[in-house]
Amino acid sequence: MHHLVVDADKRANLLNLKELRHYRDLFYILAYRDLRIRYAQTFLGLLWAMLQPLATLTIFTLVFGRAVKVDTGNIPYPLFAVTGVAAWTYFAFVMKESGNSIISAQQMVKKIYFPRLVIPLSKALVGFVDFGIALLFMCILMGYYGYPPSANIVFLPLFVLMVIVSALGVGIWLSALTIRYRDFQHVVPFLVQFGLYATPTAYPAKAILQSLPEWLVTIYYLNPMAGVIEGFRWCLLGGDPPSAFAYLSFGLILIIFMSGLFYFKRVERIMADIV
Repeated sequence: MHHLVVDADKRANLLNLKELRHYRDLFYILAYRDLRIRYAQTFLGLLWAMLQPLATLTIFTLVFGRAVKVDTGNIPYPLFAVTGVAAWTYFAFVMKESGNSIISAQQMVKKIYFPRLVIPLSKALVGFVDFGIALLFMCILMGYYGYPPSANIVFLPLFVLMVIVSALGVGIWLSALTIRYRDFQHVVPFLVQFGLYATPTAYPAKAILQSLPEWLVTIYYLNPMAGVIEGFRWCLLGGDPPSAFAYLSFGLILIIFMSGLFYFKRVERIMADIV
């Protein structure tokens, strides 16, 4: 029989892969449960996952593509926008769901022991449903416009990984902060709405580089998704590579993720008491 000893005073690793692997079944169960609950008793079911990116893409095309007429070079605007929507939709979902994940699972947290990190990590798996559908739209539009993927697509796995890490980094921070300060439950929806327009999702990053002074551009790229979406779009559609400022976003992603793990581990020891 396997005996588990929980020592609250033991200094744990930031990311205990062995322990997480031991609880992998719980990880899959939580992800499957969230996916079922999300579309339970809905008339359209999984179609809701298609309507959200489609609605966002339609609005962007009407406002930025036709009314504002954003310059995207030789790339059709709907195709340009869908690449940003795909990355942002995944990031926003994981950030929002991870932020409230511990509060939503507080009864389970109080009753049994398991690595609490499993809860926000499971949201990353659920988010792949929306991400996959957005990528499907992108493939359809590429075929419709006769626009083949760029040769830079070999770097796509790297930028997909960066999208996942950035989403989890912010989500892990928010999940731990929300336990202590419930105000963050109201802050997260604002971050999602503001961040959609504070990242080069509907417009090219060069518009920011050309219109703002350098010190404001530096602040702009403190948004971790600013450089990621720029690189994600470069992998799929080609064009100019990510600017030098984008590397500021890349470095910030690692800082957010590692510091988020550190803070989460500190809060985890008292999580069952304060949740």
